Amino acid sequence: MTVSRALSDAFIPELPNYYRGKVRDNYDLPDGRRIIVATDRLSAFDVILTSIPFKGQVLTQTARYWFEETADICPNHVLDYPDPNVVVGTRLDILPVEIVVRGYLAGSTGTSILTKYRNGERDMYGMRLPDGMRDNERLPNPIITPTSKAFDGGHDEPLSGADILAKRLLSEEQWDTVSNYALALFARGQARAAERGLILVDTKYEFGVDRDGRIVLADEVHTPDSSRYWLADSYAESFASGERPRSFDKDFVRAWVTARCDPYKDAIPDIPDDLIEQTSHIYVQAYEAITGNIFAPDLSEGSVLERLRKNLRPYF
Repeated sequence: MTVSRALSDAFIPELPNYYRGKVRDNYDLPDGRRIIVATDRLSAFDVILTSIPFKGQVLTQTARYWFEETADICPNHVLDYPDPNVVVGTRLDILPVEIVVRGYLAGSTGTSILTKYRNGERDMYGMRLPDGMRDNERLPNPIITPTSKAFDGGHDEPLSGADILAKRLLSEEQWDTVSNYALALFARGQARAAERGLILVDTKYEFGVDRDGRIVLADEVHTPDSSRYWLADSYAESFASGERPRSFDKDFVRAWVTARCDPYKDAIPDIPDDLIEQTSHIYVQAYEAITGNIFAPDLSEGSVLERLRKNLRPYF
């Protein structure tokens, strides 16, 4: 997993309407298609920390596996995969609500149900959780915990279904559609994960509307970045002892940084190569465990960017 194969930037000047996201570089074509390139950038603490070789390929190919596994449940934005790091999709008007589905009392962010539960909250996201639940306990049924999408760089805010309708973020028909899609996608994800010895704990979905008004699944689906997976054989013992079940721990870099500085105030030190390579191995391990496929890194051309330019030339 050579560090020199990391794709830090996917700017190709011959392609139109470039937009750089935290991890993905995007190009909007005049005919309504969007080219989405998953780079290897690793984002945390509101900055790019480093680039992890093959991370972009892992994310794209994991999402491809799930888009194909769930195409019978709902339409998705995919049109083509011209490169291992690239999806060409239909350009959508993204809905202003992020749909998070949770199957367990877990999480660490301010909007997670575990954080809120530990703080004494029981009423959240338009529902009530019972007293006496323990960290990482399985919920009676998966629940949807939507948040507002902070397009302006602000913080996501928890929402209930009633909030979504009252604020006219979605119509009642749209809310019903995305709710049904999300729960069906999650059920399929949990079932497939169980076959692989994994537990799909929670995940986020992003939906958009195409030019015909259809609601379409966008972005990525059930990847290691958008989802929490636990190793099923560790769950019972870990839950009994009050520990977090084992997972694909990709936070080596984040932990290494926070042990050495305040990343929101201090200059972030250079990330050592051995830590980058270790994280790359974890992403590959996650891909193979989630999909059941052997990861085949594309080492063609002198660099990933050269390969991208070759494979995307028909779009110039």
